[in-house]
Amino acid sequence: MSGRRPVFPGLPGELVLEEAAGARQRCGGSDGSVPGTLLCTNRRVAFLPAQAPGSSRPFLHSEHEVALPCIRKLVAASSFTKPKVLTASSTLKFIPEELAVFCRDFRLLRFYFHENGLAPQAFRVANAIAQAREAAAWLGDAGEGCDGARPEEEEEDEDEEEEGDEEDEDGSSATLLFESLRDWEKELKRLGAAGWRVSAVNERFDMAPSLPRYLWVPSGLLDHDLKRLFAHFEERRVPRLCWHHPGGSDLLRAASFHAGSEPGSEDVRCLEALLGSRGPCVLVHTAELPSPADIQLAHLKLRALCLPGAAADEKWLSALEGTRWLDHVQSCLRKAVEVASLLAGRRCSVLLQEPSDRDLNCLLASLVQLLGDPHSRTLPGFQSLLQREWVAAGHPFPHRLGLLRCDSPWEEAPVFLLFLDCTWQLVRQFPAAFGFTEAYLLALHDSSFTPYFSTFLFSCQRQRGHGSLHRSRSQSYRPVSGWREPSAAALPEVWEWGLRYSRQQRERFRNPAGAAGPTGPPGTAEPQPSPASAWPGPGAGNVFVLTKGTLSPQPLPWRSGRPPPRHSRWALSPEPGGGRPPPGLLLPCAAGPAVRLWARCYLRGLPEAQRGRFAPSPAGLAEELLLLQDRLSALSP
Repeated sequence: MSGRRPVFPGLPGELVLEEAAGARQRCGGSDGSVPGTLLCTNRRVAFLPAQAPGSSRPFLHSEHEVALPCIRKLVAASSFTKPKVLTASSTLKFIPEELAVFCRDFRLLRFYFHENGLAPQAFRVANAIAQAREAAAWLGDAGEGCDGARPEEEEEDEDEEEEGDEEDEDGSSATLLFESLRDWEKELKRLGAAGWRVSAVNERFDMAPSLPRYLWVPSGLLDHDLKRLFAHFEERRVPRLCWHHPGGSDLLRAASFHAGSEPGSEDVRCLEALLGSRGPCVLVHTAELPSPADIQLAHLKLRALCLPGAAADEKWLSALEGTRWLDHVQSCLRKAVEVASLLAGRRCSVLLQEPSDRDLNCLLASLVQLLGDPHSRTLPGFQSLLQREWVAAGHPFPHRLGLLRCDSPWEEAPVFLLFLDCTWQLVRQFPAAFGFTEAYLLALHDSSFTPYFSTFLFSCQRQRGHGSLHRSRSQSYRPVSGWREPSAAALPEVWEWGLRYSRQQRERFRNPAGAAGPTGPPGTAEPQPSPASAWPGPGAGNVFVLTKGTLSPQPLPWRSGRPPPRHSRWALSPEPGGGRPPPGLLLPCAAGPAVRLWARCYLRGLPEAQRGRFAPSPAGLAEELLLLQDRLSALSP
């Protein structure tokens, strides 16, 4: 290879397949470019700038790399022929002058080869990327050689002490993974949830394979009685505690009731004990929220709209409205406000119900806790929240993100990305209430597409224990023990940000003025429900369903033969003039003008908007200045 490139910070088991040492990466819509080396490995496509910033250990900015599963389309262009979409089976019959990499995370990376001497390298690296993209397996490649050792061992020794000092800065040491009994007990103690305990009834995953090992259940309910209830819910996902409000309310989540179940009298007693007996139980169904299919369709339309030349400027806003993506953001925020207000103003149990309990329940439970729990708005608290309500709860990340080639298209639905958008809306409206920034959310958004970490690699804790989604090339067969799976423990968690980001980059993740309180910009809070303590009828034992802000009596399925209580619908209508939210509760505005497009995420593929996460556009700087002014106003006495 001609020239000497900077040291490539390879991952465990990563191999460089081809490289072009004189390539250039285009910068935005101008004619500017950065010289460097374009590499294709069995993990990713990476670009090493020639003038890399000095550091004791090299880092790759996310702007300069893309994981192979994240590549949506690869286009080769030449001034003598039409652009060609490259696949593993396609034949490239010309020397490419430019490669355009369209990413699933809305980025567009463009590399060009301006010297005749680069013709052989350009041809080889283009074909290598096309073939490696098709051959890349979600876990097969990621599991190879993952013994925890890094290629640059001597450089790691130099920085070992420095990384130890920085561990607390990125929140990784304070993040609870909820894989051990200790983490569940520690969080339950923090919540102060008297009357609840940690149950190990599913420790072997024999009761419900997709549920975590440990569950929060009422203290008076024995495991022997709890085992009777699993068969009455879809996928055996029984109700369990998500969050305890300081005022005494409890947030639970579960799958839908099994249509064919017929509980006996003893099962009915256990079911009612599981739903809580200290106050009324409110059922909140996810039918009012967009379905996974709706989310997928809106995301596809949004991604197509954010490509260069997709729509004329005068029609762009109407086309954005036609995607319905912002409508879905609004509906999720509204429903979360309803549930959070109900928990803050009433002593009750709220049960979130979804047929599978693995998609929209994850989103809604997380949003409710962001609104009501200031700890979840800190950086380690937010990461712990994602571990509990998404990773441990069994959200099928690889299927929903569409990164498994064996999946059917209808299994895709970026529910997690919709949640990140909703979180960004909250950070924008309440900048002083969060301990993390937009840069952190962008890093998390992009990391969901990278197969370098175990966090988003599996669909449930049981799968993480087995270490693989399918039998991969990295497996070995032994006559006695059978197929030996690669260990998931060898892969790092995504929260170890120091593996991908420098100290300066991670400093941009943390908001120094964050988590100061629930106050935000004037006019962003919607009125809350009346704090009256009276319920329509006797409190304990009543069951209601929350529909469009209205509570209605609802007989439980195992009591379908009984008529519902004779109570009229009870609206959670606010008092005239509204009121201030209780301490610690955020009430965002979900009206149309208040919900914005996450421009710094979705418009990165447009040349005029390509400025990088850490070098925003002038418009982005102006917006950041306004947010800083809002923070100063919120902190001033």
